[in-house]
Amino acid sequence: MKLKKIMALTLAGCLVLSATACGGSGDTTATTAGTTTAGDSTTAADPAEADTEAEGSAKGLTAEERAKEFITVGTGPTSGIYFPIGGAFATALSDYGYQTSAEATNATGQNIQNILNGDCEIAIAMQDAVMQAYTATGAYEGQEAASGLKALMRLWPNYVQLVTTADTGITSVEDLKGKRVGVGAANSGVEINARMILDAYGITYDDITPDYLAYGEAIDNMKNGQCDAVFVTSGLPNATVMDLGVSYDMVVIPIDGAGRDKLINDYPYYAASVIPANTYNNTEDVQGVFVYNIMLVREDLSDDMVYDILNGVFENISTIKASHNAADKNIDITFGVDDIQLPLHPGAEAFWKDNGYIK
Repeated sequence: MKLKKIMALTLAGCLVLSATACGGSGDTTATTAGTTTAGDSTTAADPAEADTEAEGSAKGLTAEERAKEFITVGTGPTSGIYFPIGGAFATALSDYGYQTSAEATNATGQNIQNILNGDCEIAIAMQDAVMQAYTATGAYEGQEAASGLKALMRLWPNYVQLVTTADTGITSVEDLKGKRVGVGAANSGVEINARMILDAYGITYDDITPDYLAYGEAIDNMKNGQCDAVFVTSGLPNATVMDLGVSYDMVVIPIDGAGRDKLINDYPYYAASVIPANTYNNTEDVQGVFVYNIMLVREDLSDDMVYDILNGVFENISTIKASHNAADKNIDITFGVDDIQLPLHPGAEAFWKDNGYIK
């Protein structure tokens, strides 16, 4: 076993306890309306009635085999939603018999790289960034296509929220021209969202002054008059945005119209939705978009192990649902995998076929 894995195992208990302590606070996911609603999926067969003799040959591991395997879960910063939910995955799989650790990371960008490097067995990431890495487009243009990325399952939706304060006079995406805008840490999932949305509206970074800061830092700058608007990508509501709305006349800027239509046409992993009235201080629904998070899995794991990981996840799904409201509402076997554009790992494909969610 690598030294890193041994150290990670030592830290596993601490991280998982931290993740559990964070569960139930922070972001929650509200019901959406519009073109697509988070949680919608094609109705699948009852898993209990599914054909257990599916085409795939993967059937899982024995308890003895499972106990020899180590699973590191790539999560995100300790202040964000990825950390408690990722920690709950580690706990669920530990309860199933694996050796596990939840690793705090810089979220999507680092998690993609860690999966490709073999530093994590599974990791949470936003699907838009994943698909850019997989196709060597957008933020990953000019790099080698990350064809080794494979999906395990879909997770919860992240809503792209663009917030400002009333005194800036910004009421539309087009009004961002000439303004200082918090776009997220460089090459983060938030920054990739921001770049694609601006592009859909015909705006480049040359038209704004981009602040490459995590949204919490960018919102602090906005409070001090050093930033005009901030992109936030998370579940609903976001605690940092809620705090801004308590002390300031906050405005949630709509992402709508022809720009949104172009975004969804160009990048079909985005879906039109709304930020419902009273999510923050908004008295009416605000048009917007969301993109799903997915769970990545290392391509070189055996089909049997990946199949077994999913068995462990859904056998202990209550642990994962208890970690955060977004997980409770959006992580369930019945949601299937129709929303995932990245190819499934063969072991995951066998699992979903056996349970009736892939024909």
